[in-house]
Amino acid sequence: MAAAPHLILQPPEHPGQPLENPRQQQEHPEQLPDPEQQQKQQRDHLEQPLEQRLDHPAQTLEHRSNLEESPEQRRAADIIHLLSLYRPLIDAFVIVSVPASPLAPLGHVPPAVPPALSPLPQDFFTERLWAQLPPAWQPALDSATPQQLAGLLGGHGGPGAAWPLSLLAFAAAARALAFPRGCPWGTPHQSPRLHPLLRRHIKLKKQHEIQRLGKLLRRLSQSTGCQRVVDVGAGQGHLSRFLSFGLGLSVTAVESDGRLAGVAKCFDWELLRELRKTGASGHGGHPRRRPNHPARPLTPRAPRHVPGRLDPAAPWGEFLLPPDPPGPDPAAQNPLGGPGGSEDGGPVLVTGLHACGDLSPALLRHFARSPAVAAVASVGCCYMKVSTAPQAPGCPPPGYPLSATVAALPGHQLSYRAREAACHAREEYEGRLRSGGARLCTHCYRAALESLIQAADPAKRHLGLQAGRNAHALGFHQYARLGLRLAGLDPSGVPLDSGAVEAMLEQQHKVLAFCTLKQLLAPVVETLVLLDRLLYLRERGFHCALVPLFNPLFSPRNLVLVAARTPLAAVLAEDSEDGDSSEDEDPGG
Repeated sequence: MAAAPHLILQPPEHPGQPLENPRQQQEHPEQLPDPEQQQKQQRDHLEQPLEQRLDHPAQTLEHRSNLEESPEQRRAADIIHLLSLYRPLIDAFVIVSVPASPLAPLGHVPPAVPPALSPLPQDFFTERLWAQLPPAWQPALDSATPQQLAGLLGGHGGPGAAWPLSLLAFAAAARALAFPRGCPWGTPHQSPRLHPLLRRHIKLKKQHEIQRLGKLLRRLSQSTGCQRVVDVGAGQGHLSRFLSFGLGLSVTAVESDGRLAGVAKCFDWELLRELRKTGASGHGGHPRRRPNHPARPLTPRAPRHVPGRLDPAAPWGEFLLPPDPPGPDPAAQNPLGGPGGSEDGGPVLVTGLHACGDLSPALLRHFARSPAVAAVASVGCCYMKVSTAPQAPGCPPPGYPLSATVAALPGHQLSYRAREAACHAREEYEGRLRSGGARLCTHCYRAALESLIQAADPAKRHLGLQAGRNAHALGFHQYARLGLRLAGLDPSGVPLDSGAVEAMLEQQHKVLAFCTLKQLLAPVVETLVLLDRLLYLRERGFHCALVPLFNPLFSPRNLVLVAARTPLAAVLAEDSEDGDSSEDEDPGG
């Protein structure tokens, strides 16, 4: 199996030494272009009509090629410049669709959020988004089939597709700048490689994630000599349970939601009862998949659960606040309360699996300023919840940008819509396009519904109504009536049989094409957010890498940021060789 692509940044010669301004490190400053002339050229380019700028994407990657020190810094600068030229695409208002009832109101949380989130371009008709595309692109996109759009999105071509060169250049630039999302290790089915007792209560996606991340943390533990792990945002404790029972690590699970922490403790007690019944191995009557590879016995030691929420502004020794609202358990105690980091003074590893919003940047900041933390493994999500505005004095700094490198680049700002787009699942959307089918109609349905809502009451725009799992099974009239009622409007007062409605529904193929272009840029935005975090650690002299750890078809937020105070080469080399065959040999862990 080919090695997974890792984006690794080696530390400077003296770890801990801040990275100097790359503009001050040019070996031949006399060869740099005249800054005033370069700024004038950029202004002239940005003053061109939008369609002319979008028609020449090849020009977007040349303007800073001599200004950055490292490939990662150049990539960040090129991404920012590319996104500045495609604002109409990336800033188009999109609601993320999750399965619920056929239509669900804003704030509705379905019982189970799927691994893939789908974009619905609400403002396609109200803001005339099609007209904002380059004229040279429109004929080809207008006639494209879903399968051809899938080929454009994935870079695999398409049956009978003939794209303009400028569109191909745009797609190629987006794919080149986005960090590779990796090798699909693991399979999206219940794996007998995970111990039967550890599979209980865990969905297939989570099984895949905790097994892959758990093994990475075990290698970090072996590399750093650190046996203690703090799992921040532990939820129901699935990762913590796997690390402690399955891998024998000492784990502290931190969770701010007392209800989830209570569920985690119940699951721990349930597993301990089973171990007492069946013996230390925990197999009992469960057949082993491969007798020649006996399962690792489970360790009868549960994680320690600490109720609390992270305080990004506090020193590391005081980083926990009581849960809000306070629970019945004792007040939160810092699991790193000892002089060296843990209760007995030893170092710890810190991890956060899909730590939401500002929680991921907070973990990285705490790692950077606390010698007690030997390493960190962070998987982010919900980028739209990351703070970006300057904070008041005494408040924690924003979650983006973290690095001085990105903060110094003009145009680095990311809108809420852009950060929300970074949460999309490109691979899942490509699969939908390839398979075709009725589900694709929901994109056009939602855009047409938004047009009707705004025409009836402009104050009700962007309500966040979500298309549910079975919305495609409804005719548009039924779909629209449900949506109008949820918006507080009387469907009888809205003309659903008008020629304007029919004309919108006939443009479903255009809506799909626009979504495809937005999906091309979504991984680019995610790459910028993660590059910013990686460069923040690089500037402080740490060893760090971005690793595509999960199968992106199964877990779209699949990039883990790993950082340590010691070299990572051995950890990452083992990860590259750890395919399905090696997992077969260790069913317990």
